[in-house]
Amino acid sequence: MTKETIKEKILFFMESSRKRSFSMEEIAEGLGFQKSDDFKLLVQTIAQMEREQSIVFNKKGKVKLPLKPILIEGTFRANERGFGFVTIDPEEDDIYIPKEATGFAMDGDTVAIDIMKRANTDMDRGAEGKVVEIRDRATTQLAGEFVAYSEEEIQETDLYGVVIPKDRKLNQFKVYAAAEGVRPVDGSIVLIELTHYPEKGYATSLEGIIKQVIGHKNDPGMDILSIVVANGIPTKFSDDVLSEADEVPDQISEKDITGRRDLRNQLIVTIDGEDAKDLDDAVTVKKLDNGNYFLGVHIADVSYYVTQGSQLDREAYERGTSVYLTDRVIPMIPQRLSNGICSLNPHVPRLTMSCEMEIDPNGQVVSHDIFPSVIQTTERMTYTAVNQILEDQDEETMQRYAQLVPMFQEMGELHRILETMRIKRGAISFEDREAKILVDAEGHPNDIQLRSRGIGERLIESFMLAANETVAEHYNKLNLPFIYRIHEQPKEEKMQRFFDFASALGILVRGTKGTITPKDLQHVIEGVEDKPEAAVINTMLLRSMQQARYSEDNFGHYGLAADYYTSYSTLSRSNRPSSDPFLQ
Repeated sequence: MTKETIKEKILFFMESSRKRSFSMEEIAEGLGFQKSDDFKLLVQTIAQMEREQSIVFNKKGKVKLPLKPILIEGTFRANERGFGFVTIDPEEDDIYIPKEATGFAMDGDTVAIDIMKRANTDMDRGAEGKVVEIRDRATTQLAGEFVAYSEEEIQETDLYGVVIPKDRKLNQFKVYAAAEGVRPVDGSIVLIELTHYPEKGYATSLEGIIKQVIGHKNDPGMDILSIVVANGIPTKFSDDVLSEADEVPDQISEKDITGRRDLRNQLIVTIDGEDAKDLDDAVTVKKLDNGNYFLGVHIADVSYYVTQGSQLDREAYERGTSVYLTDRVIPMIPQRLSNGICSLNPHVPRLTMSCEMEIDPNGQVVSHDIFPSVIQTTERMTYTAVNQILEDQDEETMQRYAQLVPMFQEMGELHRILETMRIKRGAISFEDREAKILVDAEGHPNDIQLRSRGIGERLIESFMLAANETVAEHYNKLNLPFIYRIHEQPKEEKMQRFFDFASALGILVRGTKGTITPKDLQHVIEGVEDKPEAAVINTMLLRSMQQARYSEDNFGHYGLAADYYTSYSTLSRSNRPSSDPFLQ
């Protein structure tokens, strides 16, 4: 009988027994090894198993099985210097993984870790662990520049060459392309599917098969396109999806309008950036005789065309969202719909979902109505034009839109009322400048423009927030199943760290870490508004808060100090980003 067979018998005997520790005589008796030669072999095997750490001796000299580590699953985040961190809970501190304990995990991998050192809050030290198991590889393919081997090297190595990853987090890896599948030319930007990952003796090596040539490194826009392809974002729609989109008519028929409220006689406008193509929300405002304001918010009814279970629906489900990049948008549905019949273009009828509200001078919604509708927008406005009218009183712009100027002025009044109401109840506002990267015809960045949001951007936000809250409250009080966008109260430990950070800068925060209100945090932002440390305080505060998320249960929205909140645009499957400022 070999030692390996004896090992198996010993482990089976110990694991099957109710006892936790055993003398050598008990193991020999349990295995029937009473003969002297058998007992000698048993002792030798036990000694070897101790060296392998498959068994241990307790203080009384008895044999027992080692305690199995309690493994915790999380996401590994690699650092360029070799070490990493594992995130178990987004709201908790990450666990530090030393360079020698990463277990060849790569950035984004799902791993099982064992905690080696517990956190020491007194010394402000986090927990430390080691990767025991890699359960799921996050990187299954990558994009990069192909460097070809010579024919002699191919024959010798059975490799086409190497791929230099575009992702900087993978710069430490050498990626070998196996001599099978697609064979690109030198300098090609390729997509390689990984087949071998780092292991002992090959800690910085990857190997794969080239599946696609994206283009050449000198082609315009190749940097952005390679990132898109590497992340598995589809750049084209299938023939089935496009065929289904082609079946949607370009114009609305009378049948489409049946059962909808006709609002085509109202002054309704879209307000977007100059480069927007899919205009999916529109607004109207007028002051009523009783001193209140009428606000109408209309969202393109995409769900009328993208029906449940259709090819378009399944494709939109797989994509999840439109992807906005530096110089392009990859839409969730074909552009024939997103930029056509589902875009609220001026002077043509469009199907919408509408939320009309009557709002008093205190910013309270006193009545509302939600219904399917048909609208025809009067004008396609830009933020720039609205800002020129309301902030600059630019004569040329005001003359061009003379018919609409009175409505824009009333929009400005209503926005200020709604903004004041939100501030009074304690909503937190992180005002910051927006950055826009400008690229040339070949897709190379040549400038970054920083701009502050004007009243045009902010009034649209105010109107969308009002509609979002109104719709959420409406369905909550009907006790109907619904999707809310919630933002829960910050966790105490994160608030305590923010308190400590703020106090080090001489900033006093009112309230306690467990009961701090949005209004308390609002005072902090207001108190540092004109100080040099404003940006860092805002950033630290934002990171101390929980992330907004979707839920079928309503817990309110802490950051907005709102009892009810949703993303109204999701009701019609619009692909416009939410107006919720707590998306981080």
